[in-house]
Amino acid sequence: MADRFSFHVHATDGKARTGVIQTPRGEVRTPAFMPVGTAGTVKAMLPENVRATGADILLGNTYHLMLRPTAERVARMGGLHRFMNWERPILTDSGGFQVMSLAQLRKLTEDGVRFKSHIDGSEHMLSPERSMEIQKLLGSDIVMCFDECPALPADEARVAQSMRLSMRWAQRSRDAFGDRPGHALFGIQQGGVTEALRAESAEALVRIGFDGYAVGGLAVGEGQEAMFSVLDYAPGMLPADKPRYLMGVGKPDDIVGAVQRGIDMMDCVLPSRSGRTGQAFTRRGVVNIKNARHQDDPRPLDEDCTCPACRSYSRAYLHHVFRAGEIISSMLMTWHNLHYFQELMAGLRGAIAAGRLDAFVADFHARRAECDIPPL
Repeated sequence: MADRFSFHVHATDGKARTGVIQTPRGEVRTPAFMPVGTAGTVKAMLPENVRATGADILLGNTYHLMLRPTAERVARMGGLHRFMNWERPILTDSGGFQVMSLAQLRKLTEDGVRFKSHIDGSEHMLSPERSMEIQKLLGSDIVMCFDECPALPADEARVAQSMRLSMRWAQRSRDAFGDRPGHALFGIQQGGVTEALRAESAEALVRIGFDGYAVGGLAVGEGQEAMFSVLDYAPGMLPADKPRYLMGVGKPDDIVGAVQRGIDMMDCVLPSRSGRTGQAFTRRGVVNIKNARHQDDPRPLDEDCTCPACRSYSRAYLHHVFRAGEIISSMLMTWHNLHYFQELMAGLRGAIAAGRLDAFVADFHARRAECDIPPL
C-alpha cells in the first residue's frame, strides 16, 4: 500500500478518465461512487456488505458526527474507521452544506457560521479551523475544505460574494490542515452557473494548492441541463493531474453525464434513501416496489443483477415486506441499489479503459428507454 496520497490516470476516452487514487488505507478506483455514511453508517447496511457491492471509499458527515456522538468521542474510540468498522478510505465533507440546509438560527460571518443544532438546539461555531480539527479527530483520509454553498437559483452578486468568502475560507482551511502525510485536502470550486466566477474560483484554489478539487455548488436546485452546462467547462479549469469530485451527485444519468465530462468521484444519498422508500434502480429505469402491480410478480427486480435481493427474492416478496414495514425491505432494496451503482461505475471504468465509452453510454440510455415492463 502507498504511504502517501496520490492519483494516477490510466486511460482516457474523450474527457472521461479512469485511474486510481492511492491512499495508505487502500486504492480507490476511479470514476468512483462513494456511498454516504452520514452518521457513521450506511443506513440498513453492514460495512462488509457495502464493501461487497464494490465500494472502495465511503463519505462521512462532519456536521452530523460533530453533534452526535461528537468528534472528540469518535477520536477516543480510535477514529471513525475503527468506530464504524470500515478500514478502507473515508472522505468527510466539511459540514458547511448541512449547516446551511439543516441548522437552526444560523449567523454567517467572516469567521464562520454560528448555529443551533437541529437535534437539541445547542449552540455551535463552525469555522475553517474547527472543520479541519473535527475532520482530523475523525481520522478522515480525504478532508474537504470549509465552504459556503448558496442554494440555486441565486443572483450573481450573491453567488460571487459567497464564492469569494469560500476562497478565503479555503486558504484558512489549507493553513489549518498543515502537513499530514497520507491524508489529503480537497479544495471546492464555487461560482454557481457563471463561467467567469467558476474560473476565478479555480484560479484561487490552484494558487493555494490542494491534493484534489471538487466542483461544488451543483445539484442544489439548478436542474440537470444547467448542471451539465457547467460541467462542460468547470472540470477543465482544475488540474488534470488531481482528482475531480462532483459533490452530491446523483441519479444514474447524472453520474454517466458527469463522467463523460471528466469527473472522477461522486457521492449521493440516493441509493440508500431510495431503497428505504421502495425505489430500486435497474437497467430499465426505476422500479417502485410499493406499486400494486408487483404483488404477484415472481420476477426479480432486475433479471441481469447478481445482488442478494435479485438472486433470492421476488418482486412479490419485496412488495410484501415493504408494505408490511419490515426492516428487511430497507436492507434488500438498499443493497440492490448500492450494487447497481457500483456495477455502473465498474462498467464506466471498463468502457473508458477499452475506448468504447460512447457505445456504453448509448446502450445505457437505450436500455433505460425500454422502461420496466409489467409481466403479462
